[in-house]
Amino acid sequence: MDVLLVEPLVSDALLWLQERYEVSYQPELADDPIALRNASYKTRAIVLPPHVIVSQQFLDFSPRLQVVARMQISSDNTDVEACQRRGIRLVQARSATVRSNAEYILYGLLMLYRRGMVSALLGRKISQVRMGRELAGSTVGLLGLAPVAHTLAPMLKGLGVRLLGYDPAVHHAAPLWQRLGVEPVTVQQLLARSDAVSLQVVYASRFKGWINERLLNHCKPGQLWVGVSRGALFDPEALALALTDGRIDACLLDGASPQFAAEGTPLYGIPNLHLTPRLGSHTREAKLRASWYVAHRIHETLSPASVQSEARVSDFPVSDGLEGADSQLGDPQAVTPSQWGNLRLHAR
Repeated sequence: MDVLLVEPLVSDALLWLQERYEVSYQPELADDPIALRNASYKTRAIVLPPHVIVSQQFLDFSPRLQVVARMQISSDNTDVEACQRRGIRLVQARSATVRSNAEYILYGLLMLYRRGMVSALLGRKISQVRMGRELAGSTVGLLGLAPVAHTLAPMLKGLGVRLLGYDPAVHHAAPLWQRLGVEPVTVQQLLARSDAVSLQVVYASRFKGWINERLLNHCKPGQLWVGVSRGALFDPEALALALTDGRIDACLLDGASPQFAAEGTPLYGIPNLHLTPRLGSHTREAKLRASWYVAHRIHETLSPASVQSEARVSDFPVSDGLEGADSQLGDPQAVTPSQWGNLRLHAR
C-alpha cells in the first residue's frame, strides 16, 4: 500500500491521489493502535488525525514509511527526532486554517460583545436581554503574534478597533508591529488596557501554566477572552478565579482538551467559560486547502521525478498562507528567534 488515510481528504484530492497511488482509507484505525501498526507495516505515506501519536515504537512497525502527514498543526504528537533519524518527512498543513481561525476569533469577539443576541433568539423580551457593546472604538489585545494574528489584525482594524500586542518571541521594535497596525506593549500593559483579548500563542511545553494568577491580576475588569491556543497555557485555578471574581466577564476557547474543564477540575461548571471542539478549523475551505496541501506533499515525496515534469500549482491563495503573509508583512523569525522556529523545521 502506498498511502494510508486515517484522516479523510476531500473527494477531489482523494481521487487525485488514487489516480497516482494505491490509497486505503481506514478511519477506524485511529482508535485501534495494534491494527494501525499492522496496516502501516507496508505503507509509504500516512495521514493521521491529531490524537494519534507517532513514536519511535510506531516507526519501528513502519519500515517503508516516507511521509507522516497531518491536516492540522501540532507540536507534541510526533517524535520529530525519531522521524529525522529515519529520514521521514513530516507534513503539516500549517497555513490551511489561518483564515478560518481568524474568522472564528472575530466571530467569538462579536458574540461575546453581543451576548444578548442569544437571549433574543431564544424568545426573551428586550427587557430581559443583556445590553451589548460595540467592537468599534474598543481595544483588543493580541496575545501572541502567530500567523492567525496577521489575518485577524486587518479585520479588526477595519471595524475601528485599537490593537495592542505582545508576543514573548517578537521584539517590541520589530517592523512587523507597525505593518500590522498593532501597538507593542508588555503583557501586563496588554491585560490592563484591553477590553478583550485574542489568544493565539503557539503552544510549547515551556508555556504550560504561563497565564497564571500573577498575570491575570492585571486584567481590566470585565474583560472578554477568545482563544484558539491550547488550554494548557492557563493555570486552571487562576482562570477559574478570574472568571468568578469579575476580572474576566466571559471566555471562549477553541480546542481545549476534554480534561480542561472536566468534573473535578477548578473550571468545571463555570457558566461564563465556553469551550468549542476545534471549530476554528472546521470549515469547508480549510479542509479543502489542507487536503490539497497534504496530497501534493505526499506526491512530491513519493514521486519526486514526476513532480519536476508537472506544472506547479499553488495550494493556497496569498492571503491564506504563511508564505504570502511573510512576504507582505515580514517574518518574525527573520527579526528575532521565534516560537515558530521549531514548527517551521518540523513541518517542512
